[in-house]
This record gives sequence, structure tokens and C-alpha cells, in this order.
Amino acid sequence: MKLEELKEKTAAELADERRDLKVEMMNLRVQKASGQLENPARIKIVRKTIARIETLLSEKRISQDETKS
Repeated sequence: MKLEELKEKTAAELADERRDLKVEMMNLRVQKASGQLENPARIKIVRKTIARIETLLSEKRISQDETKS
């Protein structure tokens, strides 16, 4: 998922997306351990997407805190 697409989402949508990706990451790890993983590059993509989402969520939290102060 591209960064521009992620920036358009609300904090709640980002949190849902992060939860879904974490579940996918767990499934990918299980597949890797059992030798059934078809696309090993997907692990890297999911991990980086989760990091992008967490960064955006923290930026949104910081901007909300600044507006409240």
C-alpha cells in the first residue's frame, strides 16, 4: 500500500489496517515455519507497511496534542 493511500485514511481506519496486517504477519510466520510460504518477500512488505502505519498514527496523535495545547 502506498504512503499516499495511507495518509488519506483516518486514525481508526489505520488502526484497523494495522490489526489486519499484524494478523497477516502472524500467518506468514506460521507458513514460513512450516515451509509453506510461497512469497517470502511478502513478510518484508507487510513489516514495512505496519511501520508506516504506526508512524502515521503517531504523527496524527502528535498533531492532535498540539492543537489541544
